[in-house]
Amino acid sequence: MYNFALAFVLCAAVYIIGEVVSTATKAWIPSVFVTAAIILVGYWTVLPTTLISDAVLIPFGSTIGIYLLITHMGTVISIKQLLEQWKTIVVCLAGLAGMCVLALFVCPLLMDRSFVVAGLPPLTGGIVAATTMMEAANAAGLKEAAVFAIAMYCVQGFAGYPLTAVCLQLEGKKLLKEYRNGGVSVAGVSNAVDAVNGKLETTESPRTPAKWNSVVVMLGKLGFVAWLATQLGRVVIPGLNMTISGAVYALVLGIIFTSIGFLDENALNKSNSYGIVMFALMMYIFDGLKDCTPQMLGSIIGPMVILIVVGVAGMAVLCFVSAKILKIPFLLAFATALTALYGFPPNAIITENTCNALAETPEEKEYLMSKMFPPMIVGGFTTVTITSVIIASVFAKMF
Repeated sequence: MYNFALAFVLCAAVYIIGEVVSTATKAWIPSVFVTAAIILVGYWTVLPTTLISDAVLIPFGSTIGIYLLITHMGTVISIKQLLEQWKTIVVCLAGLAGMCVLALFVCPLLMDRSFVVAGLPPLTGGIVAATTMMEAANAAGLKEAAVFAIAMYCVQGFAGYPLTAVCLQLEGKKLLKEYRNGGVSVAGVSNAVDAVNGKLETTESPRTPAKWNSVVVMLGKLGFVAWLATQLGRVVIPGLNMTISGAVYALVLGIIFTSIGFLDENALNKSNSYGIVMFALMMYIFDGLKDCTPQMLGSIIGPMVILIVVGVAGMAVLCFVSAKILKIPFLLAFATALTALYGFPPNAIITENTCNALAETPEEKEYLMSKMFPPMIVGGFTTVTITSVIIASVFAKMF
């Protein structure tokens, strides 16, 4: 009776429940939080830990799916927007610095230092950082610290999701109040709508004729750019002796190839493929929860809570300071730094859910998206994709 089809249906069911709760609560409770909680409890009770593998979603979501989606993000962010996000990068780096410094000074007084060293890099990023620390801890003979690194990766989102939702809700309401009170000019709204749709004001670029631009053609073009990104991701940077993740190249190339007319603006949505790609990728992310058993969580929950609370407090302090210096909203600055706790694509989903919940018209949604979506995407790549890997390489030598 149970097979790949039923596994797919079960995955869809828990995903739908998350979306329903998010809609009912106007995104105060993020869909990704609800879905992750259901899957985690389900693994402990009635759901097989192979559920997502059985649904055959992982091969697609973990490979071409993620690259298609990241390249697609480049088709909804203009070059101008990307250049404008330098403040987001500075704030995220400041937030991560605050997290690491305060945790390194305070947490060893309250818990085993090996847990602090093993847990901080996963807290600042994703699976690459967690795997790096797990391997380093095992090499040092610290089995509990190795488990702690993976557990931190599995549960950090449970802190990041609701905090981000609150920040985006409050910032979104403030933006809408300004918009509805006439604080934004008609031209400003028009530019914002163009920006979120990936349009460039001064570029007249050739596009593929509509009669030839089928769904497969659009996906094929996205795939080609994604392939270029994977190849660039293998190139060692001279002098630094390191590579940059292909995911970063995918975002940048997506923006460039859209600006020259090769890629369609808002490509995955235009090809009616966004939903299935996002679903597969999110299921791949949630598959990481299968290794988090009740016993594992129970044995390390205390140190984990301490590290998260202290780390996020340090992040908030330096985000506040840097936001004041750079004259940007603290709530949005803090939200972008919090992407370190979950990364992409949950950052995209939480932002879009919030905009959907707050906006009463398509114009309001597009305005909110133009203000919050680009910094949230750039924040996720700054924290998880780039900085956390560097932090992990440093911390791996500290055991």
